[in-house]
Amino acid sequence: MKISGFTFIRNGTQLAYPYIESLHSLLSLCDEVIVAVGAGNDDTLARIKAMTDPKLRVIETTWNESMQDRGYVYAQQKMIAHFNCSGDWAFYLEGDEVLHEQDIAIIKSNLEKHLHNPKIEALVFDYYHFYGTPQTLAISPGWYRRAPRIIRNSIRSYSPDGLFFVVMDKNKRGRYPNAALAEVPIYHYGHVRAIANMQQKIEQVSQYWGHSPPKFEGYGNIDPQALASFDGSHPAIMETWLAQQAEHHLQLNPQYQPTRRELRHRWMMRFEGWFNLELSKKHYKLINEP
Repeated sequence: MKISGFTFIRNGTQLAYPYIESLHSLLSLCDEVIVAVGAGNDDTLARIKAMTDPKLRVIETTWNESMQDRGYVYAQQKMIAHFNCSGDWAFYLEGDEVLHEQDIAIIKSNLEKHLHNPKIEALVFDYYHFYGTPQTLAISPGWYRRAPRIIRNSIRSYSPDGLFFVVMDKNKRGRYPNAALAEVPIYHYGHVRAIANMQQKIEQVSQYWGHSPPKFEGYGNIDPQALASFDGSHPAIMETWLAQQAEHHLQLNPQYQPTRRELRHRWMMRFEGWFNLELSKKHYKLINEP
């Protein structure tokens, strides 16, 4: 069995992504890791090239600055890396996502388990979305709680969005992949970076979605019912980044009024509790084990 990892990044240092930590965690599992590095304004390319792991392969890219439709430029960059993968499985990990060292063996075991079962096209991971501090999680249905991040590399698939895969059974019809659970989480740190870095990230990202950047004054403007405490352990490789790059105090705005969307999510969480449901959006179909 061969496992490929892939990702893309641009201006990772400038925008305070833990992309080096993310790559190291992916390399601990994969037989090869492909990273598409967009031409940027910082030392991202140099730092990645300085990594000495022979399993890492860098593809230098140029982003299409005129592509401002719903973030599709991210899908383009994701697919450049994906289409260079040669493994049985392809594992997509974003630059602010990290695997815990305690979960590597479990992931590999599940990939081996499903290798010869063509009914399983993807593996779905639970998510820890850290928000505001490394000790706080965003838990409402507005945050995807599970996502497919590993796809069988022998099926026709593409990525119309950076977050998910579409399987093409026919030329003009796509569907979400049939999946099994990876049984471990991915640790997502995009919303704990320093406030100044988050503002800069929002300003850069907005152009690819065709709108002006929204004002960001900090992490305090959120429905407190959408948050929960995290009492687990972080990946060991994140220790330095969390100490130096993350916010460590979340001051909620007592005057903040939840939006209509957040109020809808409150009701969804109540229904989830009452009826044992899970109502977050899903880009996959879980199927029964053979």
